[in-house]
Amino acid sequence: MLPNASLILITCRFKNYTFIERQGTTIGVDFTMKTMNVDGQRVKLQIWDTGGQERFRTITQSYYRSANGIILCYDITCRQSFESLDRWIEDVTKFAAPNVAKVLIATKADLEDGRVVSQEEGEALAKREGMCFFMETSSKINLNVDHAFYELAYELKKQYDESSHLDFQAEAFRLSQGTTSISRWSSCC
Repeated sequence: MLPNASLILITCRFKNYTFIERQGTTIGVDFTMKTMNVDGQRVKLQIWDTGGQERFRTITQSYYRSANGIILCYDITCRQSFESLDRWIEDVTKFAAPNVAKVLIATKADLEDGRVVSQEEGEALAKREGMCFFMETSSKINLNVDHAFYELAYELKKQYDESSHLDFQAEAFRLSQGTTSISRWSSCC
C-alpha cells in the first residue's frame, strides 16, 4: 500500500484543473481520458489509476501488461510510500512490457516542512531503475502536474515516432485525423 501518495489528486488536477482537499483514495481502478497537444499533434491519454493498495495488487498487475507508460509515485512526507516502491517496481519489471515508459513522481511538494524523503533520493531511484524522468509535483498548488503528464506523453510519442516496430497493441496508437491515441496508461500509487 502506498498511503497518501495522492495520484487521484494529480489526475483530478490534470483532467479537471481542480484540487479537492479531502479526496478519498482510489478503490480498485479509476479511469480518465484527456487529449493534449504534443509537438503539434493531438495525443489522447487514457489514464488508469490503479491505486497502490495491497489488496488490489493482483488487479493492478493485469493492467501493467497492456500499459505503454507507468507512473509510480510516492508522498514526500511519507517514508513508507517511498520504501514501498521497490515492490511496485518489481511488479512492473515482471508484468509490464520491457519497453514500457516508466516515470517517478513525488507528490505533495508543497509540504516542504514535512518532507522525509529528499529530492536526491527520488532522483537516485529513478536513475537506478532506468525511468524516463523524475519530477516533484503538488496538486494543491498545481506544481508540475501538467508538465509531468506532458513529459510522459512526449516520451511515448517519441518512442512511437522512432520505431514503428515497438510492441504496442494495434489500438494503442491511431494516426488518423491528426490524433495520436495512447491507451492503457497505468499508474500506481
